[in-house]
Amino acid sequence: MKHFILWMSIGAFAIACNSNPNNPKEPAADPNAIQKEKDDFVNDSTNWTTVSWPDSIQNFGKVTDGEKVLLSFHVKNTGTKPLVISSVTAGCGCTVPSKPEEPILPGAEGIIKAEFNSSGRVGRADKYVTVNCNTKARTYTLKFEGEVVAKQETTNTNNK
Repeated sequence: MKHFILWMSIGAFAIACNSNPNNPKEPAADPNAIQKEKDDFVNDSTNWTTVSWPDSIQNFGKVTDGEKVLLSFHVKNTGTKPLVISSVTAGCGCTVPSKPEEPILPGAEGIIKAEFNSSGRVGRADKYVTVNCNTKARTYTLKFEGEVVAKQETTNTNNK
């Protein structure tokens, strides 16, 4: 019986040590505060690095109206500081860009993706994605181009 009481006391003590009513859970991070922090980092010249864009202009050729095209733009951090891409924006609503969320270390590469929805865009397509990052230039423009051709209508060859 002494052992039972001893083990119950140890268990109760351990449970009591783990609960702390004065230490509430951390609140969720504010996305606006995170973006401001990235913008401040990008604008501070002591954090600047250098980059190269081996494929900043791409041609996707011909696609049929309604097709989606996924493009990948490679960026290499050629500097000595981590590359932070604070934002990527499209020139129009037909393109949805995405960026790496983590910094790109010196010597490493990252990918900026852009998904182009060709629906209703028959003709020549010249589209742009703007990238903001911690370099002296701060802003880079990526371009992709191609041609959207109309869907061919099917004709009914059955005669009744």
